[in-house]
Amino acid sequence: MNILLLGSGGREDALAWKLAQSRLIANGGKLWAAPGNPGIARHAECVSLDATDHPAVVAFCEAQRIGLVVVGPEAPLVDGLADSLRAAGIPVFGPSKAAAQLEGSKGFTKDLCARANIPTAGYRRVTSEAEGLAALAQFGAPVVIKADGLAAGKGVTVAMTMAEAEGAVREIFAGAFGAAGAEAVIEEFLEGEEASLFVLTDGATLMVLASAQDHKRVGEGDTGPNTGGMGAYSPARVLTPELESQAITQIVAPTARAMAAEGTPYSGVLYAGLMLTADGPKLIEYNARFGDPETQVLMLRLEDDLGELLLACAENRLAQLPPARFSPDVALTVVMAAKGYPGTPDKGGTIDGVAAAEATGAQVFHAGTALKDGALVVSGGRVLNVTARGATVAAAQAAAYAAVDAITAPSLFCRRDIGQKEVAREVAREATR
Repeated sequence: MNILLLGSGGREDALAWKLAQSRLIANGGKLWAAPGNPGIARHAECVSLDATDHPAVVAFCEAQRIGLVVVGPEAPLVDGLADSLRAAGIPVFGPSKAAAQLEGSKGFTKDLCARANIPTAGYRRVTSEAEGLAALAQFGAPVVIKADGLAAGKGVTVAMTMAEAEGAVREIFAGAFGAAGAEAVIEEFLEGEEASLFVLTDGATLMVLASAQDHKRVGEGDTGPNTGGMGAYSPARVLTPELESQAITQIVAPTARAMAAEGTPYSGVLYAGLMLTADGPKLIEYNARFGDPETQVLMLRLEDDLGELLLACAENRLAQLPPARFSPDVALTVVMAAKGYPGTPDKGGTIDGVAAAEATGAQVFHAGTALKDGALVVSGGRVLNVTARGATVAAAQAAAYAAVDAITAPSLFCRRDIGQKEVAREVAREATR
C-alpha cells in the first residue's frame, strides 16, 4: 500500500520512522511525505504539496494510488482536508472539519463539556476586550486566558496576577493571534499535575494508546514562557491505571458519544490534556492529532504496526484489532531548540553529530532542519528531538542526554531537567522499599 504523510515537523518524522516499518509499506508499498524535512526524507519520498490545496492533494493521491493519508498537523484538519479526501473515496486518518473543532475552538469544546457533564475548569466565552476584562473579575487570579482558535501552540496565558491577566486579554483582542483571537475563553485555574492521554477512535470504538507528560515552559524548573513543548516522557506514571480509567470513563468516552450523537462522529486520535486535581482528572483541552513532542516517545514504545492501526481507524474497523501493545520501557525526548525560541529563533546555524548521537542507540527526529549546500542547518524554533528508551525514567533520561551531548550545534539549547520530577519520584519509591 502507498501511504501519504502530511507534515514537516518532529511529530511527522517520528510517524514516518514508524510507518516505514509497517507491513503495509514492506509488502510493495511506498511512503510519501509532503512537504517533509531532511529527517523524514530518510524514510519517505518527499514531495512539494500544499495541504490547503485540497484538489491538488486529492489529485496526487489518485495519481499515486494512495491507500491511506495520515494528516500530521492540526491546521489541515480544521480546514476540512479529511472531508475532501473522504469525499474522493480516499481513506484518511484524522477527523472531519466539524469534529476537529475539538481543537479548532476552545469555546466549542468547553460548551460540549458543559452539555455532556464532562469535568473541566469553569469558564466564560468572551468576544471583546471589555467582556473579557469583566469576566476576569468573576474568576480573580490566578486565571487562565486562551485565544479561542488555533494559535500555533501560543495564545494561552496562565496569569498569576490580575495585571498579567488583563494584559493577556488586551493582547488577544489587539490582534496578537489574528483570527484565532476573535474570541477568547477565560478559565478557572486548576491545581494539580498535567498529563496527556492518547486514544484512537473510529467514532464507535475506543482504543487506549498510552500516556505522556510534556514540559511546556522554556526554562528549567518549569520557568519562562510556554512553548510547543521542550521535552516529554512516556508513560506518565502520575496518571495511574485508576486515574486513566476514570479519565476514559468520565472524559474521553462521553466526548466520543456526544460527538456521535450530535452528528459529528470523531475519527482519529483524541489527545486529551488532563489536569490531575484533588477531585480527579479534569479536561484542560483536546488536540485533534498526535502531540508534539509526545508522539516521539509514543512511537519509540509502540510495539504494533502503526500503519495497520491507523488504517483500521480510517476504515471504521478498530473493533477488529486487539489492544495496541507498548513496551514497558520508558521513552524520553529532549527538544533541542534554536536560541531565541519561543520568540524569534536564530536560524541558519550548522548541526553536526546526529549520526554520532544515533550511534548511542537514540533516535534523533528532525523538527526544524534544512539542508544547505549539503550541510544540516537550523530552519525553525524546535529543531531536533533526541529520544531514547530505558528501563526507568532515570535510565531513559541519561541515554537521551548522552545523545544530546554527541551533537554539536552552537545555536541550539535544551532543558536539562526533562523527566526530573518523575526521576525524583522513582528515587523516593526506591527509598521506601
